[in-house]
Amino acid sequence: MRTLSRSIGSTLASIFAAALAMTLLPARADEPARQPSIALFYGAPVPVGQLSAFDAVVVEPDSGFSPSAHAAQSAQSKWFAYVSVGEVTPVRAYYKDMPPAWLKGSNAAWASRIVDQSAPGWPQFFVERVIAPLWERGYRGFFLDTLDSYQSIARTDDERAQQQAGVVAVIRAIKARYPDARLIFNRGFELMPQVHDLAYAVAFESLYRGWNQAAKQYVAVPAADREWLLGQTRTLRERYGLPVLSIDYCPPADRECARDAVDKITAQGLIPYVTDGALQTVGIGPARAAMVPAASASRTILVVQDVAPGADLNVTPGVRYVSMPLNWLGYRVEFADIAKPLPEGDLSKRYAGVVVWLDYPVPDLSAFRDWLEAQVDNHTPVAMLTTFGVDMSGDLARKLDLEPVAGRAGKRLRVESMDASMMGFEMQPQPDPHDTANVRVGARSHSLLRLASADAGNAFTIDAAAITPWGGYAMRPYAVFEMPMANQARWVLQPIRFFRAALRLPEDMPAPDPTTENGRRLLMTHIDGDGLASRAEFDVNGGTMKVSTNASPQYSGDALYNVIRQFGLPTTVSVIEGEISDNGPYPKDAPRLRAIARELFALPNVEMASHTYTHPLQWMRVTGLGKSSGDDTAEGASRANYNGLSIDIPGYRYDTGREIEGSIRYIDTLAPAGKRVKMLLWSGDCQVPASVIQAADNAGVYNMNGGDTLITKRYPSWAAIAPLGVNKDGFFQVFAPNQNEEPYTDLWHGPYYGYQRVLETFDMTETPIRFKPVDVYYHMFSGTKYASVKTLSEVYRALSAQPLMPVYASEYARKVQDFERMDVSRDGDFWRIHGNGDLRTVRLPEGRVPDLASAEGVIGYKAGPGGVYVSLSGADARFRIVDAAHAAKLPYLAEANGAVDRFTRTAQGFSFELASHVAPRFAIGGEARANACVVRANGRTLAPAIAQGRRVYSPPVSKRNESEAVHVDVVCAS
Repeated sequence: MRTLSRSIGSTLASIFAAALAMTLLPARADEPARQPSIALFYGAPVPVGQLSAFDAVVVEPDSGFSPSAHAAQSAQSKWFAYVSVGEVTPVRAYYKDMPPAWLKGSNAAWASRIVDQSAPGWPQFFVERVIAPLWERGYRGFFLDTLDSYQSIARTDDERAQQQAGVVAVIRAIKARYPDARLIFNRGFELMPQVHDLAYAVAFESLYRGWNQAAKQYVAVPAADREWLLGQTRTLRERYGLPVLSIDYCPPADRECARDAVDKITAQGLIPYVTDGALQTVGIGPARAAMVPAASASRTILVVQDVAPGADLNVTPGVRYVSMPLNWLGYRVEFADIAKPLPEGDLSKRYAGVVVWLDYPVPDLSAFRDWLEAQVDNHTPVAMLTTFGVDMSGDLARKLDLEPVAGRAGKRLRVESMDASMMGFEMQPQPDPHDTANVRVGARSHSLLRLASADAGNAFTIDAAAITPWGGYAMRPYAVFEMPMANQARWVLQPIRFFRAALRLPEDMPAPDPTTENGRRLLMTHIDGDGLASRAEFDVNGGTMKVSTNASPQYSGDALYNVIRQFGLPTTVSVIEGEISDNGPYPKDAPRLRAIARELFALPNVEMASHTYTHPLQWMRVTGLGKSSGDDTAEGASRANYNGLSIDIPGYRYDTGREIEGSIRYIDTLAPAGKRVKMLLWSGDCQVPASVIQAADNAGVYNMNGGDTLITKRYPSWAAIAPLGVNKDGFFQVFAPNQNEEPYTDLWHGPYYGYQRVLETFDMTETPIRFKPVDVYYHMFSGTKYASVKTLSEVYRALSAQPLMPVYASEYARKVQDFERMDVSRDGDFWRIHGNGDLRTVRLPEGRVPDLASAEGVIGYKAGPGGVYVSLSGADARFRIVDAAHAAKLPYLAEANGAVDRFTRTAQGFSFELASHVAPRFAIGGEARANACVVRANGRTLAPAIAQGRRVYSPPVSKRNESEAVHVDVVCAS
């Protein structure tokens, strides 16, 4: 029987994965312990988020993936590298160094050579040239394939014995060099008596459904082959106690095939994994409490756009405009550049849909036309914005239910008809006769905007936007109308409604939502380190206007220390190493600046962060990936810090490791006992390349900043609201929920009280839809002015009156990272949620709630702006959605201002533990039954206060430690 696919061609770099990844089955009654869930994925890039649910993941190392680069996102030990022991293909780097005498045969189906396992020196060569480089890249597990390929070159019992001894020698050599290495054997059943004690698990392929590589076909497995395999597995499990993985193959679109295979494999007591024949999609493994769901809900949308050379993704329309409404709908976003190869194959199961935004001519029209037709043929919903990218005529136009329109618009265009539910959202369409897409829709489509010539006698009529059988489109400028002179834009299209309709997104899918936890909008504070060396221009202790003297200088940090201590909210404080170090620009002030940093970090409500070493202003330029003014060379980029692009440190040239990990280690030396740096706050334009984000991940910290959310009454547009962040080659940059004080104070030209207007931003990202949490984000400069410090206090006081949940910036960043990884799937009438436990809120449409009577992992819910916010107890949940009027009349936790743990529902009510960063508060919901509940905190009965129709409780805690966990019991009359 054939083993796994093992060669990675050049096309793999363009293949993305997006099928559902599931996790563990509970142990069977006849199993001694829970079995690991194992996935295999040989495409590129590796979708870390989707694979995070599995205990072990086998990847093709030639895809470029390195576990050490993703240590902050998932356990490094879970990653296994695919390695072929019995065969080698010429594409492997070590192939050219193998003596020809070692290669004894060929395998035409895989274009590989069979290795003589008895060759002297082969075990040492394999460890040194194959395993050791992978160990250096962070792999701690290895999937050993082709263990039985020797059978095609061994003709006698003696030859087979020599070959088997050679394979055993290779396996033992790996464990001798790396005792902690975990090994999965693919077959090699005859070797088990000698090496079973070295195995993490044993795998085999095709118990029920197989893949014929030569014929490129999916096949059913003959019963005789299956019975032989089952006999082998009984020996592995009963004699050796090893977990056994069955890898079966089904077409990605055939969910029934996958469901049937998983059910049958599981019934045999084996670990199932069902994927496509080339292992290019994330397949189906065991779930925590059920088998394969009836229908997966892919949460990834592909955005295809043109990216200018040297530009960062942050400034592209896909990030600035498209991603935010898709995030709000519950979808993560991947990006593809039209100038590079696009993802191949059937994308209908990898992506929930595709959005295409093309402003410029397509480099390869024929290739794009073929790709677009393939998506329509495969029923992948596509939304096209600004232009079609290709001439819309002939067979393609007919396929898309479009009719080319001859003629010209003339001097003027007018709106003939418009669907007001989707068009004219923030401004009315402004027809431009000089920029038209000359098409009309057919009978199967719905026009959203029909334009006609306003010139007498001109019958020119076009559909500038429409919902079509294949998706939908809105041509330029009827999606977003840009106003460059004002540096603003407006949505002409209602993006949430349009994307939901064009991409056929389910309205009832629970949308993961990192704005909220336990029914309350999140509140955080983070401070960029710029300006710690700046002098305060008033007496920070007396509060009256008084310019500081050089004899006794007071710094911005002195003033902010008082504010941070006074309000006691969780605050993430960063410093720039170069600003406070002795070799920086302020050597005389440096000792006092470090002392201020220590004082700030010692506050119990302060979390430590780095704002880098030299505060690069333009990351693409200093890293050499973008153009530098007057010098486009890498050498010119390395000199950029001497051109005003960062703090000038004598003798220093830009180095990513020094900026990120170096600054973190330095700032850690200023930490009080028990603290360390948890965050990297991006500096300057925040347009950080993937390699720099990777450096932060490698340093074990979370990252944030960028995005530039700045919606105000002066800029009242959703176009001014950034998404959660941006995925850059598998590394995720978390955006700050809103912009800092600089634009509100006109870049510190005044008014210095301008940050009061951030309350407008908080209001406009809360109603009518909650798009963002609250983030009081500012620089150390804010401590220099009496007006700015007073304004900060006023902002904090205003927020103190609101029902918010205070968190640290790192806690928010973790929730955004969990948003990227979370799985949402259907299970009959139920929805299943699986994450890593950091993001604990999903949002339902207004008027819809979870049925608490049958729900698992649900704490409660609360109606809020834009929907109903469902609170989860941890990483997993399962619930049905019902109309609020038909919901079970059970008491539930409606809201809380802290983290909830150990939630347990009982016949009489429920219990939980609550840990808040501030004085704890929570409310009980559930109509009449909640009124008959007795609530105790740490055994003490609490009296409620009534607020907005809910019973609100405030358990007492020690003033010294308000973050201590409070145990709450809610007992209600039946």
